[in-house]
Amino acid sequence: MLALLLVVLSLTLAADQDILNTCMKGKHHKTKPGAEGDLYRQCEPWKENACCTANTSKEAHNDQSLLYRFNWNHCGIMTDKCKRHFIQDTCLHECSPNLGPWILQVNQSWREERTLDVPICKTDCEDWWKDCQEDYTCKSNWHKGWDWSSGANRCPENSKCQKFSEVFPTPRDLCEKVWSHSYKYTPHDRGSGKCIVLWFNANEMPNPNKGVAQYYAIQKGLISASRSVSPCHLILLPLLLAGALS
Repeated sequence: MLALLLVVLSLTLAADQDILNTCMKGKHHKTKPGAEGDLYRQCEPWKENACCTANTSKEAHNDQSLLYRFNWNHCGIMTDKCKRHFIQDTCLHECSPNLGPWILQVNQSWREERTLDVPICKTDCEDWWKDCQEDYTCKSNWHKGWDWSSGANRCPENSKCQKFSEVFPTPRDLCEKVWSHSYKYTPHDRGSGKCIVLWFNANEMPNPNKGVAQYYAIQKGLISASRSVSPCHLILLPLLLAGALS
């Protein structure tokens, strides 16, 4: 009996750990997060514990990446300052092991899971919009509706290239609409512990998204407020003691 209860307890602890350190079931994601010593440029902050490989991180920086054949330059050449945010977004999506609280199952040919309503930090979203507002696009939702007849995304027939500031009038519009609500605009900012940062300098700080994932996992009831003494563990503890003393 004691052995069985210990197994249950260990499985509960493992489930808690999984939600906070997990990889999506996607086209290019690793099965489990782990160290990657040679991640490329903008993806480098995740090298200590990543869901992406070095090859994936390098492809994330290409204008028409082999990852998804997506062309940033569908309405002229995207500026470097704008592209930087989309590369960071790609690195977060492909490399981060801290998106567990927002992962949902989907039935799509190129992935089994996606993220929904990841709470993006206010400044990250606003800087993204500010640096892209003068660039051009023809769609507000980049997940669907493209012409893929050439093998890469092209603007659909009768669409019109417009400035980002016209297609996405506010930072919230950009962050929430561009990837089908993968992100949720929040009033929270870096350092609050309540929002995910697109990018961080690993030489200056530890990964801030670890604590954010734990905060929201608790809020969503996915793990207990005290990882070491959850309600389930409190129920099991007397039983374990009784078994040990009998």
